[in-house]
Amino acid sequence: MTDHETHAPAVTPMRRLFLSIPFASAAAPLAYAVAAYYLPLQVQAIDATAKIENLSLVQTLSAVAAMLAQPVVGILSDRTRTRHGARTPWMLAGAAIGAVGMVVAGLSTAIAHLVVAMMILQFGFNAFQGPLSSILPDRVPTDRRGRFSTLIGLGTVLAALLGPVLASAFAGRIPVGYLSVAGLVLLTIVIFLALNPDRDNRHVPRPPLPARALARAFWVNPVRHPDFFWAFLGRILIFGGFAMTNTFQLYIAQDHIGLTLDEAARLVPLIGLAGLPGFLLAIGLSGPLSDRLGRRKPLVLAGGLIIAASALFPVFWPTVTGLIVSAVVLTIGFGTFISVDMALVSEVLPRKDDYAKDLGVINIAATLPSTVAPVAAGTIVTAFGGYGALYLAVTVVAALGALAVLPIRSVR
Repeated sequence: MTDHETHAPAVTPMRRLFLSIPFASAAAPLAYAVAAYYLPLQVQAIDATAKIENLSLVQTLSAVAAMLAQPVVGILSDRTRTRHGARTPWMLAGAAIGAVGMVVAGLSTAIAHLVVAMMILQFGFNAFQGPLSSILPDRVPTDRRGRFSTLIGLGTVLAALLGPVLASAFAGRIPVGYLSVAGLVLLTIVIFLALNPDRDNRHVPRPPLPARALARAFWVNPVRHPDFFWAFLGRILIFGGFAMTNTFQLYIAQDHIGLTLDEAARLVPLIGLAGLPGFLLAIGLSGPLSDRLGRRKPLVLAGGLIIAASALFPVFWPTVTGLIVSAVVLTIGFGTFISVDMALVSEVLPRKDDYAKDLGVINIAATLPSTVAPVAAGTIVTAFGGYGALYLAVTVVAALGALAVLPIRSVR
């Protein structure tokens, strides 16, 4: 048997994994993006006078559900032994729960209903995302993780940018929009799992699950693992800066720029599209460049600082053009950051037996801001009487997040 024939069976699954991971990575973010477009419209239709407070409430409680899902499901996934592997059963169950949440959200006619629906949606899709993120350290060699991280970022941000465009096509039929996207997301996940089956792991010894393990599911010792701590801190600040303005994008277009509700609803998806070319360029260059140089930190730092700079444009240029320029700069920075950040994170994980749990903890840094940021943003807007102060706060928070990568020692 030739060398080519010997290695062909291993190469084909890896190539298939690389080709399909952008679609799997886009599934949950697409659901989040569509919900993020519809939620402000639903909240404003229910009670326009308390829209900021109610939207903050829905976002905060749903983010609590997201934070609970990833570490808990992660620690259970690390200890799951089935003929379909450790990750597949949890990904499939999480996707189904998230899809149900989307359907319920489409039928909601009160704030309380929206809270329940979004908690179901966030819990389910985060239960899917935790095991999905474990595929990177589980299956991908270190020298290819920059490229793989790029593909993950490609799917994630494309879904975030294109989700509002897709949602806007059903702006007058919100229940249909939720239902259609729920079906699309669930189908995408099922196809991904069918194309990339996990190995039977029933023969692999199962790490013990002491009673205190679930309590420790949300904890990684920062003294023993300082690099993990700095990666977590950088993530939470950068995602926090992003969430502070993204949550109120519809209201910013109305109250900061001066558009009507209809004009703002049409503008929000177009802003995302305007940033698409810069994002594709940034993400296409950053991940492969990171692998070629063997360096992650400079690109993560650059991406974070660009994100920080993007928030200054609407402060000094409070127009539609200013918002669009801000979005273009933001997506360049976010493309640079996200295409390399997951590769960096995969190289600071403390223990192989806890990959999914530790990734669940690190992914709290992407979900916790959705809990804190809307409240903080609403407080800043109310206290200072406008969105200019909010954008300045975002600049500071994102810049600090970028600088947090510098103390990491185990990754260049």
